Amino acid sequence: MTDFIGAFDVNSKLTDKVYQCRFSHMWNAIATRHADTIDTKFWVDGQTTVVGLAHTSFAAFRERTGRSLTDREASYVAAQYLRERLEQEDEHEIYNVPAGDVDRIIARLQIN
Repeated sequence: MTDFIGAFDVNSKLTDKVYQCRFSHMWNAIATRHADTIDTKFWVDGQTTVVGLAHTSFAAFRERTGRSLTDREASYVAAQYLRERLEQEDEHEIYNVPAGDVDRIIARLQIN
């Protein structure tokens, strides 16, 4: 799993809280949660957090670029979304990331 996003800390913009985050794994949630997402699991301060990336963004990326978004790239997109939410202390066990946010982060990370 060393090819995926490494452990990272997130500092809240609201308080002095620091979240310790570690990527665990990813899986296709269409079968497990009946969601049209690619799920990524993180440990945030020792608690399970799932970031579900809209599968439609993966298809749109492939249409735009002619290649598939890699699992490694998806882990970076999920980590960025998680970072954004935790900076606002918006803590949830499951985040379902809409296609627009996935596309925005792909552009922000300059994945092409």
